[in-house]
Order: sequence, then C-alpha cells, then structure tokens
Amino acid sequence: MTGFAYRGGVLHAEDIPLPAIAEAVGTPCYVYSTAILQDRYRAYDKALGPLGVRICYALKANSNQAILRLFAEEGAGMDVVSDGEMRRALAAGVAPDRIVFSGVGKTREELVAALTQNLAQINVESREELALLNEVAGSLGRRAPVALRINPDVDARTHVKITTGLRENKFGIDIEHAAEVYRQAAELPNIAPQGLAVHLGSQLLDLAPYRDAYRKLADLVRALRADGLIVDNLDLGGGIGISYQAGETPPDLAAYADIVREILTPLGCHMMVEPGRSLVGDAGILLSRVIYRKHGLSRDFLIVDAAMNDLVRPAMYDAWHEILPIAEPAPDAECSAVDIVGPVCESGDTFAKERAVPPLTDGDLLAFSQAGAYSAVMASTYNSRPLVPEVLVQDSAFAIVRKRPTFEEMIALETSPPWQKD
Repeated sequence: MTGFAYRGGVLHAEDIPLPAIAEAVGTPCYVYSTAILQDRYRAYDKALGPLGVRICYALKANSNQAILRLFAEEGAGMDVVSDGEMRRALAAGVAPDRIVFSGVGKTREELVAALTQNLAQINVESREELALLNEVAGSLGRRAPVALRINPDVDARTHVKITTGLRENKFGIDIEHAAEVYRQAAELPNIAPQGLAVHLGSQLLDLAPYRDAYRKLADLVRALRADGLIVDNLDLGGGIGISYQAGETPPDLAAYADIVREILTPLGCHMMVEPGRSLVGDAGILLSRVIYRKHGLSRDFLIVDAAMNDLVRPAMYDAWHEILPIAEPAPDAECSAVDIVGPVCESGDTFAKERAVPPLTDGDLLAFSQAGAYSAVMASTYNSRPLVPEVLVQDSAFAIVRKRPTFEEMIALETSPPWQKD
C-alpha cells in the first residue's frame, strides 16, 4: 500500500500516524492519500497522454468533492452517470466540455440538464434513449453531441455483478445492430453522432478482453466510414483493476497503451478513457476500531465499529479487503483465525471469515485496505448509523472532507405529516 506504511511500529497515512486521525475524527472513518491519487492519475497521463487520450475520471468510484478537485487540478475530465454526479463535477470546477454523460437509464430531466450545460458528449445506450434525446434536443432548439455505446459481447472475466460487455447485460447497443442504429442517428434532425463508446465492466485483471473489444470497435468505425458517416470520437471505457489480495496483478498501463496504439490510433479519432477504481482504489483505507473480541463455541469474532452500511463490498460482492492492524505486529506474532464482523443486525455484516490475524483485542485499531473505490460512495445509514466521515491527507496535514452528520441532522431530514400530533 504505497502511501500507507508502517513507521516506528505504527501504520501511517503519508506522514501522519493513523491513531492521530482516529483520535481527532473518531472511527469508523475513511482516509485518503493525496500522493497515491496523484501518482495514479499521472501514471495514466504518462501512458496515454502521448497518444492524445483524455482521462475522464469515473465519479461513481468516489465522488468526494476534494478528490474531484484534485483530479480537476491535474487536468482530468469526468465521466458522470447522473444529474447529481454532473452537478458534483461542475461544482469541482470541471469545464462542461470535459464532461461525458454515460448511463443506461437517463431520464428526460437528466437529458435536459446535460444539454443545457453543453456537456461534451452524451453516451446513448439504446434506440429508445436516442428517440427521447432527439425529442428533448428539439424542444431546446439544440443538436445533441452523441456517441453510441456499443455492447461488444466480450467476456471481461470479472465478477458477474460488475461485468457490462456481454449481450445479456443491460448496457449498450448490441454490436450486431450498432451500424443500423448509427445510421438512424445520423438521420435524426436533433442528433449529431460523433463517435462510439464501449465499456466492458470493472476490476479487469486481463488485457485480452480490451484487445477483443477494441478490434470489434475498430472494424465498426471502418464500416461506418465506408458508408460515408462521421466517426471522430472513441470512448474506450474504463475497468482496469487493482490488487485486493495476493495473486491479483493489475494490468500494466504501458501494455494497455500499446493495445490502444496498435488497434485504435491508426483510426485518427479523438479518444478518451474512463478510469475509476484504478485511480482511487489504492488511495483509501477504512479506519475502524475493535469493540469486542467475542469468544464463541466454534470460532472467535472480532466485532468492529465499521459495518456493512459503511463498506458494503464484502456483503454485496464477497469482496476481499486486506485488514491490517494499526500497531505493527511482531515478525514472530502468532496468528489465529477469526471472523471480522460489524455491529449491524444482519448475518451478512461480515467482512472476513476465519481470517488469520495477529493478537488483537478490544480497542485496537484496524485498516481495511484498498477502500478508496466503491466504498464511502456506496455507504448508507442503515440501522440509523451516520454516514462515515472522510479525511484527505497530504504529507503531514489532514482535513475532514466530509463530516459525520449528527443524529439531529439525520432526523431533521424527515418530517411528520400534518395529521400527526406534535
């Protein structure tokens, strides 16, 4: 975990010992490293910048304003999938002409908002959406800049719940019908088709699916151009994975760039990519504290103050997160198997089963690693637990970039109907 390392027997976030953050902010809380965020973005820029590929960060991975501003300062565009995400990107200072609006179920109101803001591109995923967008754009007296998202029917070889490029997935236009739909788009009075988009899924650890999909994409570009149609833009999607546990090796960005250079660069299109997890996943940890070590008949449990409402990935995807003690264990520390669980009243509130850990007891601090992506952004207030605060670290300074709401603030969001007595 670059940016998170043991120093003097204590796990640090950059130059700050994590116990200092726990003391100041309380637990559970998310902690992000500026150094890792910058490093990951600059690695993409180094690999793909020379090819003229724009990096549009996928907000759905982590939409905290401080992180968006950091990427905006680095020169990133943004990929959004809702009106709320678009507003977040704009609020973070991202220019509208650097924002792409994706998503399979955009509403009429969202299409109006995207056109009103003059976003760079709307990625259309169905004939039905194309017809609605044509109607909406006409009502506004505009022509909508469109890329058709193609479903290439390529197996991303990732978790079934985060694959998006197979024909049975809800995303995109089947590649068999893509040329026909593109021709129809070119005939619509309020649509300006300018390119194609593709996205295979998330947490890809193998580059072969990209090669297969990009070859299909390139063939489609050539076929459309042969028909006299304009195809100037290519949105290459995202999905490159990170290493959550031993044996998982992230794809090499230089090798990925070689695939883009070989297959797509000769087409002369403007290109963009939409990384999310690979920019922020390694940059965050969830800091938690052991409430009790409970001894059961068949096993021991570490009951921690973080729960599935704070970090849902293990419950939703059976996801693995390395769990590190904040106090560095001795090299010869004897480990024992425990279940690491939260306090929520669900059996699914389990982070790890029979995980080997060094001696840990009540009050000890833990870090759930690789928690920068699809973690805080997917949190809820189940069991009326407040949303977890988020902290950004830079060198020896840290700041709370989302506070923990009070119970009074949570309750104040709700009102009673007039027929109920005070």
